[in-house]
Amino acid sequence: MTEWLPLLLFFTVCLVLLAGYPVALSLAGTALIFALGGAAMGTFDASLLQALPNRLFGIMTNETLIAVPLFVFMGVMLERSKVAENLLDTMAALFGPLRGGLGISVVVVGMLLAASTGIVGATVVTMGLLSLPTMLKRGYSPQLAAGTICASGTLGQIIPPSIILILLGDVLSSAYQQAQLDMGIFSPETISVGDLFAGALIPGLVLVLLYAVYLLGVAVLKPAAMPALPPEDRALRGTALLKRLFTVLLPPLLLILAVLGSILAGIATPTEAAAVGAIGAVLLATSQRQLALPMLNEVMRSTTQITAMVFLIFIGASLFSLVFRGYGGDELIEELLSDLPGGVVGAMLVVMLVMFLLGFILDFIEITFVVVPIVAPILLAMGLDPVWLGVMIAINLQTSFLTPPFGFALFYLRGVAPPELTTAQIYRGVIPFIAIQLLMLGLLAWWQALATWLPGVLYGR
Repeated sequence: MTEWLPLLLFFTVCLVLLAGYPVALSLAGTALIFALGGAAMGTFDASLLQALPNRLFGIMTNETLIAVPLFVFMGVMLERSKVAENLLDTMAALFGPLRGGLGISVVVVGMLLAASTGIVGATVVTMGLLSLPTMLKRGYSPQLAAGTICASGTLGQIIPPSIILILLGDVLSSAYQQAQLDMGIFSPETISVGDLFAGALIPGLVLVLLYAVYLLGVAVLKPAAMPALPPEDRALRGTALLKRLFTVLLPPLLLILAVLGSILAGIATPTEAAAVGAIGAVLLATSQRQLALPMLNEVMRSTTQITAMVFLIFIGASLFSLVFRGYGGDELIEELLSDLPGGVVGAMLVVMLVMFLLGFILDFIEITFVVVPIVAPILLAMGLDPVWLGVMIAINLQTSFLTPPFGFALFYLRGVAPPELTTAQIYRGVIPFIAIQLLMLGLLAWWQALATWLPGVLYGR
């Protein structure tokens, strides 16, 4: 019976989270109760808890994680400075004469916001507030409008610089080294956040292209569902449109190029690039005359709250994983995955399915800190590429966040959507995009070079 205690610990945490308790406290509190109870019954070695201070010190001194508050600051600043609103207006003016042009504009702006902010909830809410009323007013199919916004908002999961890729990169780096040590390799190779950024770039852009192709197909086959903007709504034309494109589109593109380009080129670490992004976001807000002391206070407060939440979850997850391993959870998971039919393919399918289902009840931060450290060393020891595995996990979680009835993106949009847009319409609208996500996962599984080619070219992996 005691060998199944790790799984009981895991399912107990899930139940506590479903009851509505805070994530970090649920992870740490449940693990501590199991540890104390096990110590009292002689099934857990309480001396293992002495390793917790060293783990917390490792979190505090991890330079890579400094990028998290800086990227959060960058994203919140851009969200508050009306960059999304200006981008959407400009893209709508550019693509408006086309059937489906407004939908394609939403996808393009979602991509740019993903590369600028990397925060899924903020992107979905922002796009829902700005574009959903316009799309419904212009005669777009309600479900198509809802699906486009939800799917575009989740691009922040996969397009770098993404918060999840930073956290995944740090966790997978430790898991990769652990897997190599378990295999008897005592001079282990490492992967960096930059490797994961490079690996995610091509799949992310392919996903955007697939979204656009689908919308163009709907525009051709069902033109009534995606009408073009009427001539009277196309205020910007000719030179005025070019000037607007230059002034509105160029600054965010330069910011993305400075941040992502400096990382991929090896000029700056993710932390250094995040600092550049934070300063660039302030300059961008200043150039648009949006920066004021009250807004800066609001941005700083939001950044502090989000960062504190992330690191508190990280601390709770450290205690959870310590107790989980103290009960022999890593050996149990390794045994279960090794005994599956199909070898590494079967193990990968089961892990992806479990993560997909957990995405209904856990946020990507909890899955990254709790689930990935448990399963990643086992999968990597089976010979999987760490960059490919990280990109597969990111796209899988992105798909989970889109899937009814519990997808987080659906809840975000439901919270800001007008009453006339029903929940059923939102659910129906995301189904084609879920199919696209599954197609992307299939392509990536079949052709791993989509994720591994660019890191190999840039860093010789």
